[in-house]
Amino acid sequence: MTSEPVLETDDLGDPVAIPARVRRVVSIVPSLTEAVAATDRDLLAGVTDWCTHPGDLDVPHVGGTKNPDVAAIAALRPDVVLANEEENREPDLRAMRDAGLAVWVTRVRSVAEAFPALHRALTVACRQDPPAWLDDARAAWDAVPGDAVPVRARRAVVPIWRRPWMVVGSDTFAGDVLRRLGVRNAFADHPERYPRIPLPELRAARPDLVVLPDEPYRFTADDGPESFPGVPAALVSGRLLTWYGPSLAEAPATLAERLESARPLG
Repeated sequence: MTSEPVLETDDLGDPVAIPARVRRVVSIVPSLTEAVAATDRDLLAGVTDWCTHPGDLDVPHVGGTKNPDVAAIAALRPDVVLANEEENREPDLRAMRDAGLAVWVTRVRSVAEAFPALHRALTVACRQDPPAWLDDARAAWDAVPGDAVPVRARRAVVPIWRRPWMVVGSDTFAGDVLRRLGVRNAFADHPERYPRIPLPELRAARPDLVVLPDEPYRFTADDGPESFPGVPAALVSGRLLTWYGPSLAEAPATLAERLESARPLG
């Protein structure tokens, strides 16, 4: 006899009916897709078009993070859908719930929040044992000295888009990652999390570092640094800067090296 689903509580405090055994998971968050794949890839029944890791994952795609195909997701009969309060839109989450799907929503805005959120998503929402890679990721960040920004930390602008220019503002995971690595975000006190700031204002902030990720906008050595002439530019992996999952184990050392080796490119 199959046991009845158990009401669990996701990161937003919403009840989610989770089966005692989870066999099929649809993830509409790239970092969560990678996290599930690294734990038990056979669980994944569907992912978004933006779920690029692991690269050899061969499962149905169900649209984007901002425009998931709810009918296609429902047709895959998932036991649970993994989502995120920042990455996914509330109308889409509501539509999935209205279709009778169990939607587990994560909330991660700091490195410290990432580990319990991942642990609960995998052990509660997916009914898996805690994976070894999560311990490795936690250990990698525990090795980062201290949790406070050094007094002489570099002041950085962190664009995530151009045309129009948008930057990392307040209360973001990426901002916390950089803070822990000794970088002061010039717009950390902005009232918006991802404000639109005209380029003249970005330059007027007088940064001594510009951090340019390759997603969501793909900044490159020829596209981005030229807008900040004379300012050291760190071209970094957006996955290491913004994803929370197995990439957390690699992020501290790799990002620190990129930040330390930054030089003017424009």
